[in-house]
Amino acid sequence: MGLNGHKNGSANGNGNGYQVIGTRPIRPDGVDKVTGRAIYSADVQMSGLLHGKVLRSPHGHAIIKSIDTSKAEALPGVKSVVTAKDFPAAEDKIEDLGEGAINLKYLSDNVMASNKALYFGHAIAAVAATSAHIAEQALSLIEVDYEVLPAVLTAKEAIAQDATILLPNLRRDEMGQVGDKPTNIASHFRHHRGDLNAGFAQAKFIVEREFTTATVHQGYIEPQASTAHYNADGQITIWTSTQGSFSVRNQTAEILRLPVSQIKVIPTEIGGGFGGKINVYLDPVAVMLSKKAGHQPVKLVMSRAEVLAATGPTSGGFIRVKMGADANGKITAAHAQLYYEAGAYPGSPVGAASNVVLAPYKCDNMQVDGYDIVVNRPRSAAYRAPGGTNAAFASESVVDELAEKMGMDPVEFRLLNATREGDRRPDGVTLPKHGLAECIEAIKNSDHYKSPIEGKYRGRGIANGYWNNWGGKSSADAVLNADGTVSLNEASTDIGGSRASIAMQFAEEAGIPYNHVKTRIGDTDSVSYNDVTGGSRTTFGTGWAVIELARMMIAEMKKRLADTWGVDEVTYEGGVFTGGENKITWDQAAKEIYRGEKPLMVSTTVHPQGFGPGFSTQCVDVEVDPETGKVQILRYTIAQDVGKAIHPSYVEGQLHGGVAQGIGWALNEEYVYNDKGVLLNNSLLDYRMPTAYDLPMIDTILVEVPNPGHPYGVRGVGEVCIVPPAGAVANAIYNAIGVRMEELPMSPGRILEALWAKEGAAQPELVPGDD
Repeated sequence: MGLNGHKNGSANGNGNGYQVIGTRPIRPDGVDKVTGRAIYSADVQMSGLLHGKVLRSPHGHAIIKSIDTSKAEALPGVKSVVTAKDFPAAEDKIEDLGEGAINLKYLSDNVMASNKALYFGHAIAAVAATSAHIAEQALSLIEVDYEVLPAVLTAKEAIAQDATILLPNLRRDEMGQVGDKPTNIASHFRHHRGDLNAGFAQAKFIVEREFTTATVHQGYIEPQASTAHYNADGQITIWTSTQGSFSVRNQTAEILRLPVSQIKVIPTEIGGGFGGKINVYLDPVAVMLSKKAGHQPVKLVMSRAEVLAATGPTSGGFIRVKMGADANGKITAAHAQLYYEAGAYPGSPVGAASNVVLAPYKCDNMQVDGYDIVVNRPRSAAYRAPGGTNAAFASESVVDELAEKMGMDPVEFRLLNATREGDRRPDGVTLPKHGLAECIEAIKNSDHYKSPIEGKYRGRGIANGYWNNWGGKSSADAVLNADGTVSLNEASTDIGGSRASIAMQFAEEAGIPYNHVKTRIGDTDSVSYNDVTGGSRTTFGTGWAVIELARMMIAEMKKRLADTWGVDEVTYEGGVFTGGENKITWDQAAKEIYRGEKPLMVSTTVHPQGFGPGFSTQCVDVEVDPETGKVQILRYTIAQDVGKAIHPSYVEGQLHGGVAQGIGWALNEEYVYNDKGVLLNNSLLDYRMPTAYDLPMIDTILVEVPNPGHPYGVRGVGEVCIVPPAGAVANAIYNAIGVRMEELPMSPGRILEALWAKEGAAQPELVPGDD
């Protein structure tokens, strides 16, 4: 039986045992967004608004010897100029931001460089003026004296014996032991079980390879923007594009050394984030400009070039994977070494990646080593299953090669070695019930996998992916209105349709129509604390909160009706309250209660721990042009364990989006720096993301293995879908042209180089202009 007596498989509603869950209602914010009435962060307007601009470092690595802002301050129309000297000294402590932790001193220095510019685009100073043009002019008047240092751009450069040190006070944490010498290796940790040597000794076949992955950006449509007003009474209001209003409040409070009660954050609509809008970049700067400008509000809006150069992309780096399997095809040992580039400050997603890299496979002899390494690039930020795509590109390539050496079908090899409930992740955590095997079976039995792959230079590849997901803290409150509708207030930024998925869970639990629930996303003064929209937590975690709210509201309605009717007990089933001879609908009950002495409101805060892991298996067909190196995606199918699809259209949309981004990561996307650390492709003309012309229709198979840790079986779906694409595409390319690609992206140039190397042909000598 489901909640509220819904029997699974009954013919009510949509035939899945639920009245609301599993249907596809329209999204409540849809009309405003398609008509242009929705307010995004750059749309915020108010009286006396000033416009801000940020001066950024033209160097990849340099000491800031001095900054002279006097000429900028003297320019008519300039109201304030700030540098790091205007910010309080940040506290040296670690703060969890929701999808990653950072030292607050590093966070503050990333917002405004103090003594060093650590990457091209690092913020050096900021100006607020009566117009954006004057602010831009003022930037050109700021004089900065730099001592340029060598730029350290890759993990291999950073760990070299003679490498230039980025952070003089950084000491290496070597599995819990902190060193005493300056270093670019922030930390090294290890997950280990069994006996590696014995495991490899049992193997009949062993594959070992090294892979290199590039820095890539989340690619959200809307650039970062923030408006701040530092009022004369000391109260601060921030309007911003963010995945977590409370995270912005907390980070800003820590950087500016202010109590959180002094700051109110109002989240605007968000034009994409994918993890990239958790860290703050502009908000504290806008606050300080507003304060120094005589308490006038200040708006800062990044250009696309600033977004690419100065916000957090994900990590590049290199990965070594060694795996062995016995004569029966069972994996006997696996060793992975992950060297992740954190950017200018520690905090790469190597910790999460260390579980992703081998999580789909059962193995008793396993070791994973993770290294967090600083380089002269922007500090890395979360990007949809942070670190997972890199890791799976490496491990799934090795798994595929191992299956080939065994002479086994790659699907059968993965199915044979797939983890099941009770198996362990690399870090030793036991995996709860999940649907990896079902996903592999779904691909195996799909029309796509059963169809022939015909034509020269065409190939098919598959790959698995894992993501842990997250629960987090969520708060919400609900008000019963006289007409039976419910005003539902929560604080989870809506990126992927969570307004609807959350309202649907309340409606299902309450036994009322979906359109009776009116969802509003509140600011930090209107709703209790809420973690970020990230980690695939929102439909699960905030869904838990509203399920509890619905239960609380029903209980309170029963109590009040019992008092009104003078009965001992009131029951509620099928949208009808019954007590004694009395029987009324939800809407009638609302009207009855509204006529009483007090309105009905309930609130709750939850921190659910039963989040379930996500697994996905994906299949892709490609065609490679041997003359140009271009890879064309012909067909793509994703099977993913979604637990329970609350709103199937949104779930399918998440899967489509993750695959599309993963394909871009696989084939085209990368940051290109020169040897001085200057970013050369900081525009969408040169930073190549896939468009509709590059992608086929993506088929989705929703595998529903309910998560036992949620009343409706929900598990996060938004992140694991980006994990397998690079590995799947790499395996398809191999099957098309017989070359194992070991570097991302697998761009046309790299494909050609691999073909030339395979054929032993002399590579053409390139001259300027040939590219």
